Amino acid sequence: MKKAKIQITVVNRLGKCKCHRGHQIGDSFDYDTQRGEICPMAMHIAFPYIDILRYGGSLPANKDGKNYFCCSDVDVINVFSLEITK
Repeated sequence: MKKAKIQITVVNRLGKCKCHRGHQIGDSFDYDTQRGEICPMAMHIAFPYIDILRYGGSLPANKDGKNYFCCSDVDVINVFSLEITK
């Protein structure tokens, strides 16, 4: 089974502080080739979701049909979207 390609994009920031890793809204990353550029705290949260999507599973989607997760830094709270790309 071929693993799905995953795109991770910063779509919002809910906290009052800028990201300590420098991520900004609009930054986008290919999981296969750029995962080392993503904040380790965010990747810790993202990995279970990514693993489910890569191996054919599905996640409960938001009202708009997309999948989101937040980083765990309470001062920043970056919101990321996960999308399967072709």
